[in-house]
Amino acid sequence: MVGYAVGLGNVWRFPYLTYTNGGGAFLIPYAIMLALAGLPLFFLECSLGQFASLGPVSVWRILPLFQGVGITMVLISIFVTIYYNVIIGYSLYYMFASFQSELPWKYCSSWSDRNCSRSPIVTHCNVNTEKGKIIHVNISWVDANNFTCINGSEIYQAGQLPSEQYWDKVALQRSSGIDETGEIVWYLALCLLLAWLIVGAALFKGIKSSGKVVYFTALFPYVVLLILLIRGATLEGASKGISYYIGAQSNFTKLREAEVWKDAATQIFYSLSVAWGGLVALSSYNKFNNNCYSDAIVVCLTNCLTSVFAGFSIFSILGHMAHISGKEVSQVVKSGFDLAFIAYPEALAQLPGGPFWSILFFFMLLTLGLDSQFASIETITTTIQDLFPNAMKKMRAPITLGCCLVLFLLGLVCVTQAGIYWIQLIDHFCAGWGILIAAILEIVGIIWIYGGNRFIEDIEMMIGAKKWIFWLWWRACWFVITPVLLTAILVWSLVKFHRPEYAQIPYPDWAVALGWCMIIFCIIWIPIVALIKIIQAEGSILQRIINCCRPASNWGPYLEKHRGERYKDMVEPEKETDHEIPTISGSRKPE
Repeated sequence: MVGYAVGLGNVWRFPYLTYTNGGGAFLIPYAIMLALAGLPLFFLECSLGQFASLGPVSVWRILPLFQGVGITMVLISIFVTIYYNVIIGYSLYYMFASFQSELPWKYCSSWSDRNCSRSPIVTHCNVNTEKGKIIHVNISWVDANNFTCINGSEIYQAGQLPSEQYWDKVALQRSSGIDETGEIVWYLALCLLLAWLIVGAALFKGIKSSGKVVYFTALFPYVVLLILLIRGATLEGASKGISYYIGAQSNFTKLREAEVWKDAATQIFYSLSVAWGGLVALSSYNKFNNNCYSDAIVVCLTNCLTSVFAGFSIFSILGHMAHISGKEVSQVVKSGFDLAFIAYPEALAQLPGGPFWSILFFFMLLTLGLDSQFASIETITTTIQDLFPNAMKKMRAPITLGCCLVLFLLGLVCVTQAGIYWIQLIDHFCAGWGILIAAILEIVGIIWIYGGNRFIEDIEMMIGAKKWIFWLWWRACWFVITPVLLTAILVWSLVKFHRPEYAQIPYPDWAVALGWCMIIFCIIWIPIVALIKIIQAEGSILQRIINCCRPASNWGPYLEKHRGERYKDMVEPEKETDHEIPTISGSRKPE
């Protein structure tokens, strides 16, 4: 579970959200969202999947009217899976680029422009003319006419680090905006293809982890992050970055902005996989009597502490970057997505034996990303298994590989010269409001309609009876605090909506409209499925709605020995069709 707690969201997404949302100030809404939203929803989803041993769509036998919520979660997972593998492709590209005697972004080179510099650049100064007159001119004129600046008259402009220009000009070949698609960057497309081939090959053969592999994947990221932290702390200006992260330089006025609170909630959901459907799918593999409560506590705390730890590593480096470029920490990188591909490479270039550490670091990103990607594909294939069990039984491998191929083709737009703008657009809309809506409806449906006390009784069938005080906090969060808090954040952020941008380049109207269309496409299945369920039911309109708000006749523990008195009359599910796919382990049978 510790290995599961460490992912790209910890070392890539959390630092950039902290950076763009006021530094250390962001840790306040982040901690609040963990306690009041992340942990309660994680425990709820972990319990839900483990209890029924079903995927994110079929598990809504608990409340057929809300089955569309499961479809919404899966669709959001598909959108994010498309660009998530592009991030893995970036990691592959940087890892391959590191196989050189010297890291290519260590110094300015033929691909850089005149603004490339590790120190501030002189743009203007005063010079003495031949007639003894002092004039103020730009540095180009000074160089062209062989003059010398008068000491102390120089005007400086912050330069761009080699790692930043390498990211924009070489790795991405970034265009001027989403309007300018440009061409497919062939080496990024090949890296994306390789990433999908790795995922497809692993899922085709099944993933069987030995104990040694689990220890490696769990501990290896911490070793690399610790090395980066030690190196970053010894760099000049590191204290400036740490102060921005947890000290006086934090921008606490950001707490007044709805976007900061929305980002805190969505980052908790992103790193914990809450409201994505993946957690339900993965927890369905647990033994029925597994202690999902302790799992929830351990995974959530480890996950968030890892994010904070990674933040120390990156902000010490940002402090150094700010020091040598002459900028403030809040201005040292233009946008967030590229933090991991500018700040981290910059630190790696400063290390003795930089190429070796760079290969290790990007290999770490690769392993972290692939673990999460396996889970995302598992969510998708589990849903296909639930919907088309016979087809999946006969053609499991071709369908799984077909999913990988389709997602690869959909991801090609993200490896064009405008690809980074598409990634930002999908992340801003789908990974933001979409999962907030899904989370609100999930908790309202299970706690308010199915019944919170009834759900607690289901959990106690798995982990044993608990005293009333044990459930006091969970009841407070599930019944009131979490749904009210998430609804307030959703409404507030929608009211305060502002046009998204990347590298200070605002998105055009058509791109913003497309972003809204993506969200609508994800959530429209909620009313559509609800309407279908009501039409299929019998009786008057009111009777149909009431019937759709009751659990299906085959809702309950999968195995008869776990049903007890409460579910003794449960309709037996079809064992061949209702069980998911052995893509993560050799066997999918519940225990």
